[in-house]
Amino acid sequence: MRQVAQLEQENASLKEDLAFFESIVPGTDASDEGLRISRLRVEPDFEPGKYRYRLLVVVEPGRQAKEFRGMLQFSLKVQQGGKDAMMTIPSEGEGSAGKFRLEIKRFLRTEGVLSIPGGGVIKSVEARLVQDGTVRARQTLNL
Repeated sequence: MRQVAQLEQENASLKEDLAFFESIVPGTDASDEGLRISRLRVEPDFEPGKYRYRLLVVVEPGRQAKEFRGMLQFSLKVQQGGKDAMMTIPSEGEGSAGKFRLEIKRFLRTEGVLSIPGGGVIKSVEARLVQDGTVRARQTLNL
């Protein structure tokens, strides 16, 4: 039984690796910018009001974009006290904005924690790559 569980875990890991390599191959769904967000995942953490995120950013080879230097930004639809609200992380002038700065030549897998004040629950997430005030790529996930 233990061996079966170990093989299932290895199989899942190999499938994830395959999906990763398939995602960095140029496809027809890439934006004109040659930059895309792939495999966005957001899951509740053990601590209330905390959510772990993970995503992959790919710079398509042979496209106009040679390197991305900008910021990762999240737009969240949150439910707090029975009411829907919108949040942006990092917010304007937030001191922790530095941890959302990115420099990418080919691809980058990044992860971290989003904190929602007041015990709010995330309903949807839009991850954005922003460069010089322009959104270059985005991906939305409903939870």
